Amino acid sequence: MLQCTILILASYIDMTMDPRILEKVVPMAHIFIDGEAGTTGLQIRERLARMPQIQVLSIDPARRKDPEAKRELMAQADLVVLCLHDEASIESVAMIDSLPGRKPRIVDASTAHRCHPDWVFGFPELAADQLNAVRQAQRVANPGCYATGAIAILRPLIDAQLLPSDFPVCLPSVSGYSGGGRTMIEDYEAGKAPLFELYALGLKHKHIPEIMRYTGLTRRPLFVPSVGNFRQGMLVQLPLHLDALPGQPKAADLHEALKAHYAASQAAGGWVSVEPATENLKLDAMALNDTNKLEIRVFANEEARQAVVVARLDNLGKGASGAAVQNIELMLGL
Repeated sequence: MLQCTILILASYIDMTMDPRILEKVVPMAHIFIDGEAGTTGLQIRERLARMPQIQVLSIDPARRKDPEAKRELMAQADLVVLCLHDEASIESVAMIDSLPGRKPRIVDASTAHRCHPDWVFGFPELAADQLNAVRQAQRVANPGCYATGAIAILRPLIDAQLLPSDFPVCLPSVSGYSGGGRTMIEDYEAGKAPLFELYALGLKHKHIPEIMRYTGLTRRPLFVPSVGNFRQGMLVQLPLHLDALPGQPKAADLHEALKAHYAASQAAGGWVSVEPATENLKLDAMALNDTNKLEIRVFANEEARQAVVVARLDNLGKGASGAAVQNIELMLGL
């Protein structure tokens, strides 16, 4: 009997290694990545390639700019991922809307729909009902990389009333050069960029609207991004004078509020965790590279009544492709 059981199990495993047989056992989800040749699209494709329940539909390179070829693949897909500039994403959504009959679900990695009321914000750990909202959504807007870190820090503190919504917030942040856009990527890869660079000093960065919308901030934050001479990794900081906050909380109060906010999410397999301050009081921006993790820590000098809350993540992971794949898994029930 045992030998028979082993043979049946081995046969089943062999069968499920064949995608054609696997599709008969578990329905295969078909996904089209519109813009798969870009940094985010390539990483999403790599992550999806490890998932046997998913088949990625690829466009013929010779027809990449052919709208009809794109329309044909969209019509076959269960879900479309948009890895495009904002204007192109809006055009692709219009193309999907024009399809007859059943329409694919969408995950948009651009900025175009992050504050749109008809789209679900793709940060499942945001609040108690967000995970189910993503699961049920037809259209999900993937968060921005810096915005993910900033929202992860700010939302729990505002919800816990430790930080007023009109508080003057400053968010100094640093990313690997892959988070700085195409021009910066090209400059760094060509060896033409500085070792460290502040940018967006016009204080009009595109992430500010989504940071305000999903944290509840009513006063525009002072967001100061920068890039370092490393490929990926990100730190988003929130410096605080504790005596300037209502009730003059201690750093431990901030830590506990953050921990309580993410407790249910962690129990459900969420990727955001609240960790103690490091013993050496240092933080490596690249330590979470190639993961979908986001870690939050509170560092403090209680004698001086100062604290800094820091979110660490991979700007290409939880800040982009990792978050997109997390949302895809939830939407498809994988």
